[in-house]
Amino acid sequence: MKILLIGGTGTISSAITRQLAAAGHDLWLLNRGHRSSDVPAHVKQVIADINDEEKVRQCLEGHTFDAVCEFIGFLPSQVERDIRLFSGLTRQYVYISSASAYAKPARNHIITEGTTLANPYWQYSRDKIACEELLLKAYREDGFPVTIVRPSHTYCERSVPVSVHGPKGSWQVLKRMMEGKPVLIQGDGSSLWTLTWNEDFAQGFIGLLGNPKAIGEAFQIMSDESLTWNQIFGCIAQALGVTFKPYYVASTFLADVSPKEYDFTGNLLGDKSVTVVFDCTKLKRAVPGFCPTVRFDEGVRRCVSYLLTHPELQVEDPEFDHWCDQVIEAQESAKKLFGR
Repeated sequence: MKILLIGGTGTISSAITRQLAAAGHDLWLLNRGHRSSDVPAHVKQVIADINDEEKVRQCLEGHTFDAVCEFIGFLPSQVERDIRLFSGLTRQYVYISSASAYAKPARNHIITEGTTLANPYWQYSRDKIACEELLLKAYREDGFPVTIVRPSHTYCERSVPVSVHGPKGSWQVLKRMMEGKPVLIQGDGSSLWTLTWNEDFAQGFIGLLGNPKAIGEAFQIMSDESLTWNQIFGCIAQALGVTFKPYYVASTFLADVSPKEYDFTGNLLGDKSVTVVFDCTKLKRAVPGFCPTVRFDEGVRRCVSYLLTHPELQVEDPEFDHWCDQVIEAQESAKKLFGR
């Protein structure tokens, strides 16, 4: 197949790029070329900003595709641009949405593609919902060949997934653990969460490309493994060879006292603090070979090993570290008022 990925070098899309390239597809990447060194040699690259619609149109003139996959579309205006660019030029347009678009809280913790989309806590999720609605309208009215994919928390070796972290990523949380300091856990750490290794995600995603059962449909792609946040952090501590020292704080308190750029209202109240268990039956009917194989304890060992040997990824965040200490001190002071 001739396939165009818009992006192609991120956490999710890099695994898809590698697998499609290895399978011998005629693969094209459209991005700004910031991580060209990570792209397999025989993959064709179109260096352009997708937001420059006229330049992209010129770069792709005369080309048609079996599938166009949008990994960096976050706003309805960007989806409208893609409909203009790719109508009549692709047999399938795959849009990466987000499982955070599902209702918070949902009426049932078992999430399927039919679960209501509504997230009052996170603008990011509401924008994704609006993008989906535009695309499905274009499918119903004009036959635009859309497939919607909703990932949850997908990770790779470049970053350990955690719930409470600062804008510079998760390394500072790992650093706290290695220094023997407590780490903040929302709630009591008992809510269930799903983490998916990016190579497993890619397997399900690629199975939807060129798949006639996928047109006009939405699919969620994630692991079948559900873990509590206590189990997740326990696996991280084990991989680091340290003792897990959790410090539990209500999600609402974390959202109320955090700097605006942490966006814990969206990230926690609108996503990670809510128990969800995903049912991927629909995907497995469309892609019978889909079978995630990387357990989180195995995946996080790969992450830790990679991070410890790549100092450039060890981005410290002293402001977040100080904020964590302040939160702990504030809650401990409140306990003392009641003789605890």
